[in-house]
Amino acid sequence: MIVTIHSTAIIEDGATVHETAEIGPYCIVGSNVKLDANVVLHSHVVIAGNTSIGEGTVIFPFASIGHQPQDLKFDGEKSELVIGKNNRIREHVTINPGTTGGGLVTKIGDNCLLMMSAHVAHDCIIGDNVILVNNATLGGHVEVDDFAIIGGLSAVHQFVRIGRNAMIGGMSGVENDVIPFGMVMGERARLSGLNLVGMKRHGLPRDDISSLQSVFKMLFSDEGTLSERLKKAKETYSDNPTAKEVLDFIGTDSSRAICQPK
Repeated sequence: MIVTIHSTAIIEDGATVHETAEIGPYCIVGSNVKLDANVVLHSHVVIAGNTSIGEGTVIFPFASIGHQPQDLKFDGEKSELVIGKNNRIREHVTINPGTTGGGLVTKIGDNCLLMMSAHVAHDCIIGDNVILVNNATLGGHVEVDDFAIIGGLSAVHQFVRIGRNAMIGGMSGVENDVIPFGMVMGERARLSGLNLVGMKRHGLPRDDISSLQSVFKMLFSDEGTLSERLKKAKETYSDNPTAKEVLDFIGTDSSRAICQPK
């Protein structure tokens, strides 16, 4: 099969383009870019840097992928951007590669949806099946686990961790880590409960949901310190894998505090 490349597109020497890729009008593909099978670039997509795009990923017009990080400390070091399979990257999305301070790589997993004008900054690590709604913004070094949803017009501060199946409400400013299955919202986001809709949607067993509700109440009660409550919860729920995921997340060293209820 012959690569489908529009006559107005520019493919720089050195780029690796699979024979099944499709490249639309006025796209620019840089010399160190790799496009896997069935990647589709609609018109006016620009891909630069040491960037690899996984099989079946579709990128819509005016997306800017792989250009230099928006970090004043960046000094031209060789870094990369790795985007997985079957992602949908919509109009005006921007994604930057890594820096020395973050391991020199930005990664996006498989089956993600990045809606219009979303931004993924340098050194972010995004899991599978993540959704960034319109204008959602991730600062540098943010980690987003599988199935998390970042609401529209939300901003996530540098170094924040977003746990699996978490839900960030629209127009939220997230300054602290969000536990797996947590739901946060607000101008300065606070934990508002558990993402029950997301858990049910992904088939989490009823017993696990009930356990997480009990863990939530235990962790965020008014008795003692968070570390004391965490210790008690670990003793109580040590044999529950789903509860343990939340407890391990909280117990992991992080540069940000844990997002809590008001």
